[in-house]
Amino acid sequence: MSDRIGLGLTNFPFDDVKGLWRWIDLCEARGVDSIWQTDRLLSKQPILEAMSFMAALAARTERLKFGMNVVVLAFRDPLVLAKQSATIDFLSGGRFLPALGVGGPIAPEFEGTNRPLRGRGRIADEAIEIMTALWRGETVTHAGEHYQYRDVSIAPLPVQQPLPLWIGGASPAAIRRTARLGSGWVAGLQDPEQIGPVIAAIKAAIAEAGRTDFEPDHFGAGLSYRFGSWDDPEVEQAAAAFRARLPEVRPEKYFAVGDAADVLARVDEFRAAGVAKFIMRPIATNETDIVRQTERLLDDVLPVVHGDR
Repeated sequence: MSDRIGLGLTNFPFDDVKGLWRWIDLCEARGVDSIWQTDRLLSKQPILEAMSFMAALAARTERLKFGMNVVVLAFRDPLVLAKQSATIDFLSGGRFLPALGVGGPIAPEFEGTNRPLRGRGRIADEAIEIMTALWRGETVTHAGEHYQYRDVSIAPLPVQQPLPLWIGGASPAAIRRTARLGSGWVAGLQDPEQIGPVIAAIKAAIAEAGRTDFEPDHFGAGLSYRFGSWDDPEVEQAAAAFRARLPEVRPEKYFAVGDAADVLARVDEFRAAGVAKFIMRPIATNETDIVRQTERLLDDVLPVVHGDR
């Protein structure tokens, strides 16, 4: 098993673009496994578009892997997304980690773009079928319920063959989708108690499907962390927003707040549930704060999880 820590962004807490790149350079230099950008097309606060950011990361970095957590297939054309993904993997020399999902009902894009929630699972299945065929280099003719193409292909192909495919979602359909098509699974906003049964169900479905190529450490989860106190205004604000959006998920079970021992204890809870890949999201509201939070993680948590200490 290879436990690894990546860092995730759900907003843009930096003063400017130079601040973002200083933070990325820090992650690149200090052994962070990967960078993950939340996929959000509509927002009142600044947040980067995931695919554009991944392309920029391909040019800026040499070692870091990166992905989107997770891109919502219902909002994007699968031919365009397949082409973007192949290009980013090609430009980065094979460091792209596409993570795909159906999107949650609280995503503002559904209402904002008048897209129906119903049927988004079938859209995802159809899109993944098209994209994976294109990534393999096939010429695709497809006449489906949602997409129609005739004799389409892409080049250059992804460097990684096959291109890893991380699936998001915890529904029975998402579990089946992961077992049938995925090479990894990444949780949504779920605590360890909620994640454990999903991972167990995916493993059972993989075994039932007779697959032997699904790596046992390809289960990931995100969690928000802060070196500080539950009374910190940043934590109180983040917890209040969390409860308002997702009353079924308790911040007390999802956030990692306190000192290094507290953060590692929460990481161990996720590990016990079957998680090996972590997307750690700093609870921070400005550039100075996110750098400080990142440095503490790199000093006191990452070496322990990566087995360097």
